Amino acid sequence: MSAEPSRAVKDCVDIFQKCREFRDADDIKDAGLYPYFRTISSAQDPVVVMNGREVVMLGSNNYLGLTNHPEVKRAAQDAIERYGTGCAGSRFLNGTLDIHVQLEEKLAAFMKKPAAVTFSTGFQVNLGAISCLIERGDVVYLDKLDHACIIDGARLGFGTAVKFNHNDAADFRRRLELRDRSKGAMVVVDGVFSMEGDVVDLPGLVAAAREHGCRVMVDDAHGIGVLGANGRGTAEHFGLEDEVDLVMGTFSKSLASVGGFIVGEERVINWVKHRARSLIFSAAPPPASVASVLKAVEIIEREPERRATLWENTRYMAES
Repeated sequence: MSAEPSRAVKDCVDIFQKCREFRDADDIKDAGLYPYFRTISSAQDPVVVMNGREVVMLGSNNYLGLTNHPEVKRAAQDAIERYGTGCAGSRFLNGTLDIHVQLEEKLAAFMKKPAAVTFSTGFQVNLGAISCLIERGDVVYLDKLDHACIIDGARLGFGTAVKFNHNDAADFRRRLELRDRSKGAMVVVDGVFSMEGDVVDLPGLVAAAREHGCRVMVDDAHGIGVLGANGRGTAEHFGLEDEVDLVMGTFSKSLASVGGFIVGEERVINWVKHRARSLIFSAAPPPASVASVLKAVEIIEREPERRATLWENTRYMAES
């Protein structure tokens, strides 16, 4: 029989107590309104099977319909046959395959930037890249409605995070005017805000940033493949590709897989490769995912009609 707990232990608050008292999800389930963790038993097509019946899928990030594309699936299968199911290491050590390098070269060329580096998830891109770029004394400016991974990446850095009002370039400019110019500064924003659905006022932000020596990074997870004449995202949409320093993207939206990347100046990407903890201390993206993205980018380049169809559907839904 275990010994009686000491008074000191009895007086301690159990860190798990809040978990046991958490009832919000249970109450919503009891009301029949719980919308999360629904189980799908089919591919992510326009119509999916959920709870044994077919339903129209309106919440998917599979914007260009590539996750079930036969060429994408074949590329993943071929990669597994050649490389196996995993990389057995981080990119930093033994986990870099030749197809990782091929994909980074492909992404850099597609995005019209000098260099790229890939991560295992899009969330990890922002965690690693932002935190390693914002050092002590630096300032990172964030839209108040930036994605959680941008917020968390800024928190992990040793600099100061300053938020400005949502999509308000004037408020951003006002806050920039207060900065210490002896310290580095960068603004990080969503290209398309995933919860609100609006597009960032990139021209306004870029103009203010350039006046005050502030670098610009765009999280274009929801813009790549969707916006711009060639699907390169928000910067291309506004004709500001040369004015945006860093563009981050994910593979789990238009690119039909899982993972993420960041593109930009070669020396900056080299810094990220050697300083981003979420890259150095995480397993490399698996071969099947990498091969899937390589094929997805190829299809995006050769089939612009997919993007045209997406916008036709968008206009139809907006006007209905």
